Amino acid sequence: MSRWRYLGRRLLLSIPILIFGMTITFVSLRMGPIDPVGAILGPTGDPQAYQQIRNQLGLNKPLWAQYIDYMINMATFNLGKSWVLQPDVSAYSIILDYAPRTIWLGFWSVLIAVFVGIPLGFYAGLNPNSWSDYVASFGGIVWRAMPNFWLAVIFMSVLSLSEQVLFGFDWQNWLVHTTVTGVPFQDPSNLTNPHDLLAAIKKIAPAAIVLGSASMGNEMRIGRTAVLETVNSNFIETARAKGVPPRSLVWKHIFRNALIPLVPIITSEAFLLIGGSVLVESVFGISGIGQLFFDAITHGDLPLVGALMFIFILLVVIINIVQDILYTLIDPRVGYDGGA
Repeated sequence: MSRWRYLGRRLLLSIPILIFGMTITFVSLRMGPIDPVGAILGPTGDPQAYQQIRNQLGLNKPLWAQYIDYMINMATFNLGKSWVLQPDVSAYSIILDYAPRTIWLGFWSVLIAVFVGIPLGFYAGLNPNSWSDYVASFGGIVWRAMPNFWLAVIFMSVLSLSEQVLFGFDWQNWLVHTTVTGVPFQDPSNLTNPHDLLAAIKKIAPAAIVLGSASMGNEMRIGRTAVLETVNSNFIETARAKGVPPRSLVWKHIFRNALIPLVPIITSEAFLLIGGSVLVESVFGISGIGQLFFDAITHGDLPLVGALMFIFILLVVIINIVQDILYTLIDPRVGYDGGA
């Protein structure tokens, strides 16, 4: 099976998954406890106005008609308009306004996890039963065990109590400015400016460390195990017997094969961003997609919640396809028809 045929087959198989996920989302929103009309009117709403708004929003239609409208809108990428948070503003423009902050947070959290967790895990695997191995293994377990929300609160407390400038940034004033006064984290005006870029990195660093900590511990632990298994494999012993240089043995044979079990861990960073960013962005006052999703649920903004859920499901499906493609790029022995 060719690569393009395999990709087409995976895209076709992803359609039922999208339909199932969108159906579950619709049922959860329409049959759940969220009352969007009550959120719009407030606790002292007029009953006559309540029914009028229901008619305007189309909530008086049969449930099957609402379901068909929802599925058609999502399939045509018509994400609708916000009902509560920003009335009559398209969900597409709201998401585009909040997305850069989450992308900036996700970029650094993935970077920290990949470029810290994997090298430490590989180094520990190449030096088993040494002090560096013990320290890396213990650190991986600790980082993996700490919940994101707990670590975020600890970081918040330490930085807010600091009266000194740490790493060239006044964290105390910034945290008070963003969390107490309610002013959200803003994007730097110009990332091409070195000063603005450095300020943006410093502001996002604590949240990125918190969000990437769980994956960093996972990658460290699995990377160590993968290297140990690869080092003790028969083909490595054969390569040594044939006189393959140690540097080539490590980089071309050990590391490449050890990366295979890490592919799903690295690609699952997006799943971590979907769930973890809601808590981390709320604690650090970063008005990104996670914070938007939380606000949309708590305020009963059904179109915005449905649009965000559709994007999350679509992102998960795309990442799964990319993950399968990466398997074949890292290890050519993996076939597109499921065999090796």
